[in-house]
Amino acid sequence: MLSRKGIRISTVVLNNLRRLPFPYSTSGHVSSLVNSEVTKHVPTSARVVICGGGALGTSVAYHLAERGWSDVVLLEQGSLTCGTTWHSAGLIGQLGKDDIDGCRLIGYGLQLYKDLERSHGIGWKQCGSLLLAQTKDRLVTIERKHSLAKVIGVESHLVTPSEIAELCPWIKTSDLQGGLWIPGDGVVAPNDLVYAYNGVAKAKGVQIIEGVKVEDVNTTDSKITGVKTSHGQIQCEYFVNCSGQWARHLGARTTPPVQVPLHSSEHFYIVSSAIPNMDSMMPVIRDYDGSIYAREWSGGLLAGGFELEGKPTFSFDMPEKFEFQLLPSDWDHFQVMMEPILNRFPAMETAEVRTLVNGPESFTADGNWILGESAEVRNYFVAAGMNGLGVVGSAGIGRYITESIVDGVSGNSLDAHHILRHNKVHGNRRFLFERVKEVIGAYKLRYPYTHWTKGRKLKTSPIHTLLEKEGACFGDLQGYERPLYFRENTDESFDPYHLDSPSFNKPSWFDHVEAEYKACKDDVCLIDTSCFAMCEVKSDGGEALQYLQHLCCNDVSDKTGEITQTGMLNQQGGYVVDCSVISLAPNRFLITATTNHQRRMLTWMRRHLPSDGTVELVESDSSFSSLTIVGPRSEALMSDMCDVSVLTKDFPSMTCKIVDVGFSSEIRTLRMPLSGIDAFTLHIPTENTLHVYEALNAAGKKHGIKNGGHYVLKQLRLKNKIASQEEDISSLTTPFECGKEPVYLLRKLIHSSVEKR
Repeated sequence: MLSRKGIRISTVVLNNLRRLPFPYSTSGHVSSLVNSEVTKHVPTSARVVICGGGALGTSVAYHLAERGWSDVVLLEQGSLTCGTTWHSAGLIGQLGKDDIDGCRLIGYGLQLYKDLERSHGIGWKQCGSLLLAQTKDRLVTIERKHSLAKVIGVESHLVTPSEIAELCPWIKTSDLQGGLWIPGDGVVAPNDLVYAYNGVAKAKGVQIIEGVKVEDVNTTDSKITGVKTSHGQIQCEYFVNCSGQWARHLGARTTPPVQVPLHSSEHFYIVSSAIPNMDSMMPVIRDYDGSIYAREWSGGLLAGGFELEGKPTFSFDMPEKFEFQLLPSDWDHFQVMMEPILNRFPAMETAEVRTLVNGPESFTADGNWILGESAEVRNYFVAAGMNGLGVVGSAGIGRYITESIVDGVSGNSLDAHHILRHNKVHGNRRFLFERVKEVIGAYKLRYPYTHWTKGRKLKTSPIHTLLEKEGACFGDLQGYERPLYFRENTDESFDPYHLDSPSFNKPSWFDHVEAEYKACKDDVCLIDTSCFAMCEVKSDGGEALQYLQHLCCNDVSDKTGEITQTGMLNQQGGYVVDCSVISLAPNRFLITATTNHQRRMLTWMRRHLPSDGTVELVESDSSFSSLTIVGPRSEALMSDMCDVSVLTKDFPSMTCKIVDVGFSSEIRTLRMPLSGIDAFTLHIPTENTLHVYEALNAAGKKHGIKNGGHYVLKQLRLKNKIASQEEDISSLTTPFECGKEPVYLLRKLIHSSVEKR
């Protein structure tokens, strides 16, 4: 026996953990590989091939079977549950995500787990959960969770420290401000859940084959045609990558490569022996300020956490075999969680710890799941990057992927978790290595307007360094450093990438943004908008216009210089992207959109290109930057800078002209409102950007020009009641629901109503 902080630590051999009846199964399920030979025969064809036999892969198989799709094969290179699932803690918390769609997905799973418990026994135990707050600010986040619970119909109750003590007498409450009691939460046995999925799927015709590895994914014209396995080829229409930590490497072996931006990190918890008087129905404890969670197990405690800085692992390559294995113990690293555990559970001072479990989990660049059809290959779906929430999300994710395959679209938007939210910079291994160190700190108190601190300065505009000297404070958006606001009289010690004094109250940047707001309303503000997404569509004849008329919900003008504000809608009438279409010529168009939707927009547009190749889609590169001057005096400033008239009668709103600005020639200039305010946006060749910026600033002094950031654009948008796809619009939102009704549809509706009269 070893001793640390008064706890006796058992020296259990880690590789024998899977033979123990805790905490991974209530029924003693052991994979078929342990007791019998692997079925070596694989079919030559199937409609769907699923790679991965954990909670996600078997859930997809289950839901496909429930929809009547029996021509499905699930391949597991080892044994069911042998990757991450077997050492999952099995916590089911209905408020495990911060977005409504994610929580509703979890809520669906909760009901399914109750049903599976009655029919199969999955170790479901509705013991409830307590979310604890040690500080006033943490209590604010708890109250917000309570509000979210009301919206999605989850029963929850704000509780005082004394009420917490009554609900869970095994924890210390003297340092608490309050908490949230969610009586409907609980726990499951992850292995039993997988075998329940497995049993239903197999009974309905799905083939689940262990000991068969997917070596390559075959494609033709960037569409799935089959997979190469260790036991032969399988032709298929759809492929689902549920291979967990192996998902990124499997995606890289596809032609063209499929980007799955995740990275493995060590994840720790301890399991204790029985604690006197411990109740089997002790609520799950989530002590966010202590960065720990805990549940009862076999009369003892399973307690772990999400430390503020994680330990990435498998950085250079994933091991070929890592089945029912754990990583070496690291008590020094676990110490940051051990102390909060001892603080919250006084009985642990004398309890025997049976083992420290160090099992790798896969984390993503932003802490959200990676779900949906890939950008690179049609019918290649991904369900990976669970960030420690694979079991709780497995049911809803299985249904989401199934709906996407069977129906072509899901009834749940999950835009925050879709694989298309990522762009190419997020696939870099070194970037992921640094970012997941921070992402694992899931319990860290996150204030509004906070940004990641690791993996920064991936993409910058040509004047980034100059903006930094001018006092810009930057925020990361899809890898792009965009100025959020500008400080005055900054000292050298100020870090423009770590915003100061976060708070739920008046933010530290309020006065700075207020000054920028006044400049936008009364004078003129200069904003670097280079981060906005752009692409070009062109053809020899009228095919480009026909193509855009098919994609866009508003009439697209083919008159050179006119701008059309429109959207591209999916099968449900919801937004793929909210965008502007600029007619550069009758057969050439520029499309601009928000940064977050660049990859989603390009993927949608590529997949709807005419098969005859008559329309060309060109993705924008770094050869152009963008500056926007916004405000009532922007016209006067542009008049000083240009040799042609920019008065409204000569340069009306929603038009585009090629003009000279300062010493720079032929600058594409758009006059269109930005956040509801008259504005000019200049698309500038990269090599001219510095000159144009300095010239605008010099000429703008007499007009009261001021540097501005993207925070002021948000405040203007809110003031003018303009919906944004970054925050307000999802793939289920229609133009009629967000005040962006297509003009031609309104005309048609009006005409139809007149005819009826």
